[in-house]
Amino acid sequence: MKKVVIGMSGGVDSSVAAYLLKKEGYEVIGLFMRNWDSTLNNDNLGNPNLNNDICPQEQDYNDAKKVCEELNIPLHRVDFIKEYWDNVFSYFLEELKKGRTPNPDLMCNKYIKFDLFIKEARKLGADYIATGHYARTYGNRLLRGIDQNKDQSYFLAQLTPNQLKDVLFPIGGLTKPEVRKIAEEIHITTAHKKDSTGICFIGERHYQEFISNYLKPNPGDIIDVETKEVIGRHTGLMNYTIGQRRNVGISGNEKRHFVCGKDVEKNVLYVCFGDDSEYLYSDACLIENVNFISPTTPTFCTAKFRYRGPDHAVAIEYLENNMAMVSYSGRAKAVTPGQACVLYLGEQCLGSGIIKEIYKNNEKLWYL
Repeated sequence: MKKVVIGMSGGVDSSVAAYLLKKEGYEVIGLFMRNWDSTLNNDNLGNPNLNNDICPQEQDYNDAKKVCEELNIPLHRVDFIKEYWDNVFSYFLEELKKGRTPNPDLMCNKYIKFDLFIKEARKLGADYIATGHYARTYGNRLLRGIDQNKDQSYFLAQLTPNQLKDVLFPIGGLTKPEVRKIAEEIHITTAHKKDSTGICFIGERHYQEFISNYLKPNPGDIIDVETKEVIGRHTGLMNYTIGQRRNVGISGNEKRHFVCGKDVEKNVLYVCFGDDSEYLYSDACLIENVNFISPTTPTFCTAKFRYRGPDHAVAIEYLENNMAMVSYSGRAKAVTPGQACVLYLGEQCLGSGIIKEIYKNNEKLWYL
Protein backbone atom coordinates (compact mmCIF):
# COMPACT_ATOMS: atom_id res chain seq x y z
CA MET A 1 0.00 0.00 0.00
CA LYS A 2 1.41 3.36 -1.05
CA LYS A 3 1.81 5.97 1.67
CA VAL A 4 0.63 9.58 1.17
CA VAL A 5 1.43 12.43 3.54
CA ILE A 6 -1.10 15.21 3.11
CA GLY A 7 -0.90 18.78 4.36
CA MET A 8 -3.85 19.25 6.70
CA SER A 9 -4.78 22.92 7.04
CA GLY A 10 -7.93 22.52 9.10
CA GLY A 11 -10.09 23.56 6.15
CA VAL A 12 -12.67 21.69 4.12
CA ASP A 13 -10.43 21.33 1.04
CA SER A 14 -7.64 19.36 2.72
CA SER A 15 -10.25 17.41 4.70
CA VAL A 16 -11.98 16.17 1.55
CA ALA A 17 -8.63 15.59 -0.16
CA ALA A 18 -7.60 13.29 2.71
CA TYR A 19 -10.91 11.46 2.55
CA LEU A 20 -10.60 10.88 -1.22
CA LEU A 21 -7.06 9.54 -0.85
CA LYS A 22 -8.13 7.09 1.81
CA LYS A 23 -11.09 6.06 -0.31
CA GLU A 24 -8.68 5.30 -3.18
CA GLY A 25 -6.78 2.89 -0.96
CA TYR A 26 -3.73 4.89 0.09
CA GLU A 27 -2.25 4.80 3.56
CA VAL A 28 -2.86 8.43 4.53
CA ILE A 29 -0.94 10.44 7.12
CA GLY A 30 -1.81 14.04 7.99
CA LEU A 31 0.81 16.70 8.62
CA PHE A 32 -0.09 20.12 10.05
CA MET A 33 2.37 22.97 9.50
CA ARG A 34 2.67 25.69 12.12
CA ASN A 35 4.19 28.60 10.22
CA TRP A 36 3.31 31.57 12.41
CA ASP A 37 3.52 32.18 16.16
CA SER A 38 -0.11 32.87 16.97
CA THR A 39 0.48 33.67 20.65
CA LEU A 40 3.00 36.47 20.22
CA ASN A 41 3.12 39.00 17.42
CA ASN A 42 6.51 40.68 17.86
CA ASP A 43 7.24 44.02 16.28
CA ASN A 44 10.53 44.88 14.61
CA LEU A 45 11.99 45.84 18.00
CA GLY A 46 11.18 42.46 19.50
CA ASN A 47 8.33 43.79 21.62
CA PRO A 48 5.32 41.50 21.94
CA ASN A 49 1.90 42.60 20.81
CA LEU A 50 -0.67 40.40 22.49
CA ASN A 51 -3.68 41.89 20.72
CA ASN A 52 -4.02 39.17 18.10
CA ASP A 53 -6.27 36.60 19.72
CA ILE A 54 -8.26 36.50 16.46
CA CYS A 55 -5.53 34.44 14.80
CA PRO A 56 -7.27 31.18 13.84
CA GLN A 57 -4.18 28.96 13.63
CA GLU A 58 -4.80 27.00 16.83
CA GLN A 59 -8.43 26.49 15.85
CA ASP A 60 -7.22 25.25 12.47
CA TYR A 61 -4.99 22.70 14.21
CA ASN A 62 -7.86 21.55 16.41
CA ASP A 63 -10.08 21.18 13.33
CA ALA A 64 -7.38 19.24 11.49
CA LYS A 65 -6.97 16.96 14.50
CA LYS A 66 -10.72 16.36 14.70
CA VAL A 67 -10.95 15.57 10.97
CA CYS A 68 -8.08 13.09 11.20
CA GLU A 69 -9.82 11.39 14.11
CA GLU A 70 -13.02 11.17 12.05
CA LEU A 71 -11.11 9.71 9.11
CA ASN A 72 -9.06 7.46 11.40
CA ILE A 73 -5.71 8.71 10.14
CA PRO A 74 -2.74 9.92 12.21
CA LEU A 75 -1.83 13.61 12.38
CA HIS A 76 1.67 14.95 12.94
CA ARG A 77 2.52 18.57 13.68
CA VAL A 78 5.66 20.40 12.63
CA ASP A 79 6.88 23.95 13.32
CA PHE A 80 8.35 26.01 10.47
CA ILE A 81 8.06 29.36 12.29
CA LYS A 82 11.69 30.43 11.86
CA GLU A 83 11.88 29.22 8.27
CA TYR A 84 8.64 30.97 7.41
CA TRP A 85 9.92 34.21 8.93
CA ASP A 86 13.24 33.97 7.07
CA ASN A 87 11.89 32.95 3.66
CA VAL A 88 8.38 34.37 3.47
CA PHE A 89 7.65 37.11 5.98
CA SER A 90 11.03 38.87 5.65
CA TYR A 91 10.57 38.82 1.87
CA PHE A 92 7.10 40.30 2.35
CA LEU A 93 8.44 43.20 4.43
CA GLU A 94 11.36 43.92 2.10
CA GLU A 95 9.03 44.10 -0.90
CA LEU A 96 6.74 46.51 0.94
CA LYS A 97 9.74 48.74 1.69
CA LYS A 98 10.41 48.91 -2.05
CA GLY A 99 6.84 50.10 -2.69
CA ARG A 100 5.82 46.80 -4.27
CA THR A 101 2.87 44.50 -3.59
CA PRO A 102 4.28 41.07 -2.74
CA ASN A 103 2.52 37.74 -2.95
CA PRO A 104 3.65 35.72 0.09
CA ASP A 105 1.63 32.64 -0.95
CA LEU A 106 4.01 32.01 -3.85
CA MET A 107 7.02 32.08 -1.55
CA CYS A 108 5.26 29.93 1.06
CA ASN A 109 4.60 27.27 -1.55
CA LYS A 110 8.13 27.48 -2.93
CA TYR A 111 10.07 27.40 0.34
CA ILE A 112 7.71 25.84 2.89
CA LYS A 113 4.88 23.69 1.52
CA PHE A 114 6.80 22.16 -1.38
CA ASP A 115 10.26 22.12 0.18
CA LEU A 116 10.42 21.75 3.96
CA PHE A 117 7.06 19.97 4.04
CA ILE A 118 8.21 17.45 1.45
CA LYS A 119 11.38 16.75 3.46
CA GLU A 120 9.30 16.12 6.57
CA ALA A 121 6.94 13.90 4.60
CA ARG A 122 9.85 11.81 3.33
CA LYS A 123 10.95 11.28 6.95
CA LEU A 124 7.51 9.76 7.54
CA GLY A 125 8.07 7.36 4.64
CA ALA A 126 5.90 9.13 2.07
CA ASP A 127 5.68 7.72 -1.43
CA TYR A 128 3.52 10.69 -2.41
CA ILE A 129 2.76 14.15 -1.07
CA ALA A 130 -0.70 15.70 -1.30
CA THR A 131 -2.35 19.06 -0.64
CA GLY A 132 -5.83 20.53 -0.94
CA HIS A 133 -4.91 22.91 -3.78
CA TYR A 134 -7.29 23.36 -6.71
CA ALA A 135 -4.75 22.33 -9.34
CA ARG A 136 -3.85 19.23 -11.35
CA THR A 137 -0.72 17.54 -12.61
CA TYR A 138 0.11 15.49 -15.67
CA GLY A 139 3.47 13.90 -15.05
CA ASN A 140 5.59 16.80 -13.79
CA ARG A 141 3.44 19.33 -15.60
CA LEU A 142 1.13 21.64 -13.71
CA LEU A 143 -2.43 22.18 -14.94
CA ARG A 144 -5.16 24.56 -13.90
CA GLY A 145 -7.82 23.31 -11.51
CA ILE A 146 -11.17 22.45 -13.07
CA ASP A 147 -12.97 25.11 -11.02
CA GLN A 148 -12.07 28.38 -12.74
CA ASN A 149 -13.17 30.38 -9.70
CA LYS A 150 -10.88 28.44 -7.35
CA ASP A 151 -7.96 27.47 -9.61
CA GLN A 152 -4.76 27.88 -7.55
CA SER A 153 -2.12 27.11 -10.17
CA TYR A 154 -1.25 30.84 -10.00
CA PHE A 155 0.17 30.34 -6.49
CA LEU A 156 2.20 27.28 -7.55
CA ALA A 157 3.91 28.89 -10.52
CA GLN A 158 7.28 29.42 -8.81
CA LEU A 159 7.71 25.68 -8.17
CA THR A 160 10.14 23.46 -10.07
CA PRO A 161 9.33 20.19 -11.86
CA ASN A 162 11.25 18.36 -9.14
CA GLN A 163 9.04 19.89 -6.44
CA LEU A 164 5.95 18.63 -8.27
CA LYS A 165 7.33 15.11 -8.52
CA ASP A 166 5.12 12.65 -6.61
CA VAL A 167 2.64 15.39 -5.69
CA LEU A 168 -1.10 14.67 -5.71
CA PHE A 169 -3.92 17.22 -5.87
CA PRO A 170 -7.00 15.09 -5.07
CA ILE A 171 -9.57 17.88 -5.45
CA GLY A 172 -8.08 19.52 -8.55
CA GLY A 173 -10.68 17.87 -10.74
CA LEU A 174 -13.59 19.04 -8.58
CA THR A 175 -15.44 22.31 -8.11
CA LYS A 176 -15.80 23.93 -4.71
CA PRO A 177 -19.54 23.09 -4.52
CA GLU A 178 -18.66 19.45 -5.23
CA VAL A 179 -16.08 19.48 -2.45
CA ARG A 180 -18.62 20.97 -0.04
CA LYS A 181 -21.17 18.34 -1.05
CA ILE A 182 -18.75 15.49 -0.35
CA ALA A 183 -17.91 16.99 3.04
CA GLU A 184 -21.60 17.23 3.90
CA GLU A 185 -22.27 13.66 2.78
CA ILE A 186 -19.57 12.24 5.03
CA HIS A 187 -20.55 14.60 7.90
CA ILE A 188 -17.03 15.86 8.41
CA THR A 189 -16.31 18.57 10.98
CA THR A 190 -15.15 21.16 8.45
CA ALA A 191 -18.06 20.70 6.01
CA HIS A 192 -19.42 24.19 6.62
CA LYS A 193 -16.25 25.91 7.77
CA LYS A 194 -15.76 29.30 6.16
CA ASP A 195 -12.87 29.61 3.72
CA SER A 196 -9.90 31.60 4.95
CA THR A 197 -9.31 34.86 3.07
CA GLY A 198 -6.55 37.42 2.84
CA ILE A 199 -2.94 36.96 3.84
CA CYS A 200 -2.50 33.93 6.09
CA PHE A 201 -0.35 35.50 8.81
CA ILE A 202 -2.61 38.56 9.10
CA GLY A 203 -5.88 36.64 9.23
CA GLU A 204 -8.86 38.76 10.22
CA ARG A 205 -6.76 41.52 11.74
CA HIS A 206 -6.69 45.08 10.38
CA TYR A 207 -3.96 45.17 7.74
CA GLN A 208 -2.53 48.61 8.51
CA GLU A 209 -2.43 47.97 12.25
CA PHE A 210 -0.65 44.67 11.68
CA ILE A 211 1.95 46.11 9.28
CA SER A 212 2.66 49.04 11.61
CA ASN A 213 4.11 46.53 14.09
CA TYR A 214 6.96 45.90 11.65
CA LEU A 215 7.24 48.94 9.37
CA LYS A 216 7.06 52.44 10.79
CA PRO A 217 4.27 54.45 9.11
CA ASN A 218 5.62 57.27 6.97
CA PRO A 219 2.77 59.57 5.84
CA GLY A 220 3.18 61.63 2.69
CA ASP A 221 1.44 63.45 -0.11
CA ILE A 222 -1.20 62.05 -2.45
CA ILE A 223 -0.75 63.66 -5.86
CA ASP A 224 -3.08 63.78 -8.85
CA VAL A 225 -0.93 62.07 -11.49
CA GLU A 226 -2.36 64.28 -14.25
CA THR A 227 -2.40 67.75 -12.67
CA LYS A 228 0.54 67.10 -10.27
CA GLU A 229 -1.51 68.78 -7.50
CA VAL A 230 -1.42 67.58 -3.90
CA ILE A 231 -4.94 66.33 -3.11
CA GLY A 232 -4.50 64.45 0.16
CA ARG A 233 -2.23 62.59 2.57
CA HIS A 234 -1.43 58.89 2.63
CA THR A 235 -0.65 56.84 5.76
CA GLY A 236 2.41 55.06 4.34
CA LEU A 237 3.05 53.61 0.87
CA MET A 238 3.05 50.04 2.20
CA ASN A 239 -0.70 50.40 2.86
CA TYR A 240 -1.66 50.80 -0.82
CA THR A 241 -1.57 48.79 -4.02
CA ILE A 242 -1.97 49.68 -7.68
CA GLY A 243 -5.63 49.77 -8.73
CA GLN A 244 -6.87 50.30 -5.17
CA ARG A 245 -10.06 52.37 -5.01
CA ARG A 246 -11.28 52.23 -1.42
CA ASN A 247 -9.71 53.86 1.64
CA VAL A 248 -7.21 55.87 -0.38
CA GLY A 249 -7.43 59.00 1.76
CA ILE A 250 -9.04 61.62 -0.46
CA SER A 251 -11.97 63.44 1.13
CA GLY A 252 -14.49 65.71 -0.52
CA ASN A 253 -14.02 64.31 -4.02
CA GLU A 254 -16.91 62.34 -5.47
CA LYS A 255 -15.05 61.18 -8.58
CA ARG A 256 -13.98 57.53 -8.63
CA HIS A 257 -10.26 57.52 -7.96
CA PHE A 258 -7.61 54.83 -8.06
CA VAL A 259 -4.04 54.36 -6.90
CA CYS A 260 -1.91 54.29 -10.05
CA GLY A 261 1.64 54.75 -8.82
CA LYS A 262 4.17 55.21 -6.02
CA ASP A 263 7.44 57.09 -5.67
CA VAL A 264 9.33 55.58 -2.74
CA GLU A 265 12.17 58.14 -2.79
CA LYS A 266 9.78 61.11 -2.68
CA ASN A 267 7.24 59.21 -0.54
CA VAL A 268 4.44 60.13 -2.97
CA LEU A 269 1.27 58.20 -3.77
CA TYR A 270 -0.12 58.92 -7.25
CA VAL A 271 -3.85 58.78 -7.91
CA CYS A 272 -5.84 58.97 -11.14
CA PHE A 273 -9.56 59.54 -11.79
CA GLY A 274 -12.02 57.43 -13.77
CA ASP A 275 -12.30 53.67 -14.37
CA ASP A 276 -10.78 54.02 -17.83
CA SER A 277 -7.94 56.35 -16.93
CA GLU A 278 -4.94 55.78 -19.19
CA TYR A 279 -2.74 55.88 -16.10
CA LEU A 280 -4.12 52.49 -15.02
CA TYR A 281 -3.17 50.70 -18.24
CA SER A 282 0.04 49.30 -19.72
CA ASP A 283 1.08 47.14 -22.66
CA ALA A 284 4.28 45.48 -21.38
CA CYS A 285 6.12 44.57 -18.20
CA LEU A 286 9.58 43.43 -17.22
CA ILE A 287 9.62 40.30 -15.06
CA GLU A 288 12.45 38.87 -12.95
CA ASN A 289 13.12 35.54 -11.23
CA VAL A 290 11.70 33.79 -14.27
CA ASN A 291 10.88 30.18 -13.38
CA PHE A 292 9.66 27.48 -15.75
CA ILE A 293 7.85 24.32 -14.74
CA SER A 294 7.36 23.37 -18.37
CA PRO A 295 10.30 21.98 -20.40
CA THR A 296 9.44 24.50 -23.12
CA THR A 297 10.01 28.26 -23.02
CA PRO A 298 7.41 29.74 -25.36
CA THR A 299 7.55 33.10 -27.08
CA PHE A 300 3.75 33.28 -27.34
CA CYS A 301 1.26 32.20 -24.66
CA THR A 302 -1.19 33.79 -22.21
CA ALA A 303 -0.51 35.41 -18.86
CA LYS A 304 -2.32 36.32 -15.66
CA PHE A 305 -1.02 39.38 -13.83
CA ARG A 306 -2.97 38.71 -10.65
CA TYR A 307 -4.95 35.88 -9.11
CA ARG A 308 -8.38 35.58 -10.74
CA GLY A 309 -7.35 38.18 -13.30
CA PRO A 310 -8.17 37.67 -16.97
CA ASP A 311 -5.86 35.83 -19.35
CA HIS A 312 -3.95 38.13 -21.72
CA ALA A 313 -2.30 37.00 -24.94
CA VAL A 314 1.41 37.85 -24.62
CA ALA A 315 4.71 37.71 -26.46
CA ILE A 316 7.87 37.04 -24.45
CA GLU A 317 11.42 38.25 -25.09
CA TYR A 318 13.97 36.51 -22.88
CA LEU A 319 16.74 38.66 -21.42
CA GLU A 320 19.86 38.16 -19.33
CA ASN A 321 19.88 37.65 -15.55
CA ASN A 322 16.76 35.50 -15.57
CA MET A 323 14.50 38.33 -16.75
CA ALA A 324 12.05 38.66 -19.62
CA MET A 325 9.98 41.37 -21.31
CA VAL A 326 6.31 40.45 -21.58
CA SER A 327 4.25 42.36 -24.16
CA TYR A 328 0.46 42.19 -24.25
CA SER A 329 -1.57 42.16 -27.45
CA GLY A 330 -4.05 44.48 -25.71
CA ARG A 331 -3.97 46.78 -22.73
CA ALA A 332 -3.94 45.36 -19.21
CA LYS A 333 -5.25 47.18 -16.15
CA ALA A 334 -3.39 47.74 -12.88
CA VAL A 335 -0.40 45.49 -13.56
CA THR A 336 1.44 45.71 -10.25
CA PRO A 337 5.16 45.46 -9.35
CA GLY A 338 5.77 42.62 -6.91
CA GLN A 339 2.89 40.49 -8.14
CA ALA A 340 3.42 37.37 -10.25
CA CYS A 341 3.08 37.22 -14.01
CA VAL A 342 1.98 33.62 -14.48
CA LEU A 343 2.27 32.06 -17.94
CA TYR A 344 -0.14 29.53 -19.44
CA LEU A 345 -0.53 27.49 -22.58
CA GLY A 346 -4.14 26.41 -22.55
CA GLU A 347 -4.68 24.41 -19.37
CA GLN A 348 -0.98 24.10 -18.63
CA CYS A 349 0.76 26.46 -16.21
CA LEU A 350 4.20 27.03 -17.72
CA GLY A 351 5.78 29.06 -14.93
CA SER A 352 6.08 32.63 -13.80
CA GLY A 353 8.16 35.69 -13.06
CA ILE A 354 7.82 38.53 -10.57
CA ILE A 355 6.74 41.85 -12.09
CA LYS A 356 9.54 44.41 -11.78
CA GLU A 357 8.70 47.33 -14.11
CA ILE A 358 5.67 48.48 -16.12
CA TYR A 359 5.80 49.91 -19.67
CA LYS A 360 3.56 51.60 -22.20
CA ASN A 361 4.52 52.58 -25.75
CA ASN A 362 8.05 51.27 -25.14
CA GLU A 363 8.61 53.58 -22.18
CA LYS A 364 8.78 52.73 -18.50
CA LEU A 365 5.92 54.38 -16.63
CA TRP A 366 7.43 57.27 -14.67
CA TYR A 367 4.89 57.10 -11.87
CA LEU A 368 5.54 53.45 -11.05
